[in-house]
Amino acid sequence: MTRAPYSPHTGDHSRRSETRLFIGIGTVVNIATVLTGSVLGVLIGHRLSQRTRDLVTDALGLVTLLIAITSALTVGDHALSDAVGDSAPVLIVLGAMLIGGITGSLLRIEQRLEGLGAWMQHRFSRGDGESTFVEGFVSASMVFCVGPLTFLGALSDGLGRGADQLFLKSVLDGFASIAFAASLGWGVAASAIVVLVVQGLMTAVGAVLGDVLPEAHVTALGATGGVLLIGVALRLLKLKQIAVADLLPALIVAPLLVQLLIVIRR
Repeated sequence: MTRAPYSPHTGDHSRRSETRLFIGIGTVVNIATVLTGSVLGVLIGHRLSQRTRDLVTDALGLVTLLIAITSALTVGDHALSDAVGDSAPVLIVLGAMLIGGITGSLLRIEQRLEGLGAWMQHRFSRGDGESTFVEGFVSASMVFCVGPLTFLGALSDGLGRGADQLFLKSVLDGFASIAFAASLGWGVAASAIVVLVVQGLMTAVGAVLGDVLPEAHVTALGATGGVLLIGVALRLLKLKQIAVADLLPALIVAPLLVQLLIVIRR
């Protein structure tokens, strides 16, 4: 089917431009929901018993695990297998995780992120001794910034195609920040800085480079992000303290491996 040419009077693009506000609105709304949810979480947190707060964190970990598995299973999508072959998708995710993990470990991303959280705790906390500021900051930053919606939504916003995906993510992050802050405190609010940096950067990339990721590359990125989210879920459930931040470069490596295999197969 041939797509009708774009008309400035009747085309789809004109309708979208009428409803679009400005590039970056998705990240602005996302930051607002994280901050609002964090304040609400802290305000009601002291009214909850430690057992209840732990249960809230466990519930959030289970839901994160569900979302993570759903995202990771996209590794079987036809868009990816058609581009790189039936046996390659899982190997691409594996390779991305290994290369990304080694790179992140050498760059000490997790250590630097925890260091930033510790500095912020020292700068802004009131010396409550057993503060969970760092854990709240790191865990919330990972949950809010690792998922496929972070990168895909920010790219879409930067390309001028609307921020619908980031609006959806904002709602999810708002509820998640309430649960996080009720258990982990003000460190969750500080994660809004990471949201600003990561999503702002991806929005800028989308605005400058245009739509550079074909469907197969996006699928690989999403599946890899799902595997990283499994690591976040394991941390929330206190099963394994995986250095998820050190694995973040895998999100860059995955699309690059897809492109490499596409070139080799030609």
